[in-house]
Amino acid sequence: MLISAAICPHPPLLVAGLGPARDARLDQLRSACWSAVEALRAGSPDTLVVVGTGATTTSDAPRAGSLAPYGVDREVALPGGGPPAADGAVLPLSLCVGAWLLERDGWDGTVVAATVAADGSAADCVGLGERLAGQADRVALLVMADGSALRADTSPPQVREKAAGFDAAVARAVLDGDPQQLLALDSELGAAVGSSGVNPLRVLAGAAADELFDADVLYDEAPYGVGYVVGVWERHG
Repeated sequence: MLISAAICPHPPLLVAGLGPARDARLDQLRSACWSAVEALRAGSPDTLVVVGTGATTTSDAPRAGSLAPYGVDREVALPGGGPPAADGAVLPLSLCVGAWLLERDGWDGTVVAATVAADGSAADCVGLGERLAGQADRVALLVMADGSALRADTSPPQVREKAAGFDAAVARAVLDGDPQQLLALDSELGAAVGSSGVNPLRVLAGAAADELFDADVLYDEAPYGVGYVVGVWERHG
């Protein structure tokens, strides 16, 4: 049963050593993500599932990866170890950043890694979410989901408007704690404005099912023209 969830973005700049040494915008974003992970810990889940966009839809994703392609020679791994993937597959960026957040937090509980394909159907996402929620009696979900990438002043006004509208819909759905709003997000619009976050959020909707959640948005800004939402859900009652 899903008892809580945190929604965090996964820009490489979030990782210490990749972004500017001093940038108040990134400091605020990092602080919000750390607070969201701390909220998951406070719920004492039996299992934490980290889910983000990847090449395939699976509940058995690789457990280690590298941030070297993004500018820093650093290996990351999800807590709990585990053997390397037999085919040499590594964590996608979404889960690399998730692993970094958990390493920084010192998470020491059971962690499951899941990915969802960007072109997967809503039904695939919901099905994955349902399976993940059934992993234990008390499951927490760390959802790695970026917003739009076209809100910079260099984007045409109409494009910026569409991107801002998409991000507003995501923030509203997260704040309302409403799985149906997450399922209703426009995946075509998301792709058009550079977001890969729709399907991970749909996985959250599948895991949440018809339960009621208390929700909060800890961050909703677009530094560098990219939309980021950080939120937390806690099962009501």
